[in-house]
Amino acid sequence: MKPSLFTFFIFVILFAQNAIGQDLEALKILWPEEYKWKIIANQEDDGLQMLQLVPETESAEKWTIMGSMMSAKGVKNPNLENVMRVFRDAALQESPKAVLTFIEKDEKATFPWLLFKIESPNFPNDPIPESQLYYIVQGNTSLYSTFVGIKEESLSAEFIEKWSKIFKSSVILKL
Repeated sequence: MKPSLFTFFIFVILFAQNAIGQDLEALKILWPEEYKWKIIANQEDDGLQMLQLVPETESAEKWTIMGSMMSAKGVKNPNLENVMRVFRDAALQESPKAVLTFIEKDEKATFPWLLFKIESPNFPNDPIPESQLYYIVQGNTSLYSTFVGIKEESLSAEFIEKWSKIFKSSVILKL
C-alpha cells in the first residue's frame, strides 16, 4: 500500500475520542526509540484520526520504514476479519500482486485484536516493493489500525516477531 493511503506514527502515540457522551480512550504503543521517529502527517476529523511517522532522517517521499496509526472513532466491529479483508481489497487496488497473510488473533481478549501482513512486490506505476505488518484492535469506543511498513518484497520472520511483540504489548487507556 502506498503511503498516501495511510498515516504513520512515533515513539508513544495516543489517540483520543472527541465524541460527546462517549468514554475517552487511547491506544498507547511504545515505538522503538532506535528509529528516532518524527511525525510527517497528523490528520483528524469527527470520525477518523490518522498519524504517519518516519525516522528523523527520512521524509514522506523517501523512507525505508514507516509507521501508521489510525483511529476510527465510534466504530465497533466485532468481526475483525472483515476489517482485514477491507485492507486486502484496498491493497489489491494499489498492487494487483499484493498478498495478504493472516498471522494471529485473539478474539477473547478484553480488546480483541488480529495481526496480518500484506506484501506487494511492486505497483503499476512504481517498481519499488512495499510490505506492511498490521495490528487491528477493537477498543470500547474506537477501532484502531496500526501498521509498520518497509520497502521490501516480504517481511522477515525476525521483523514480524519484533513488531508483533511491540504491537501486542500496546494498551488501551481510559482517559
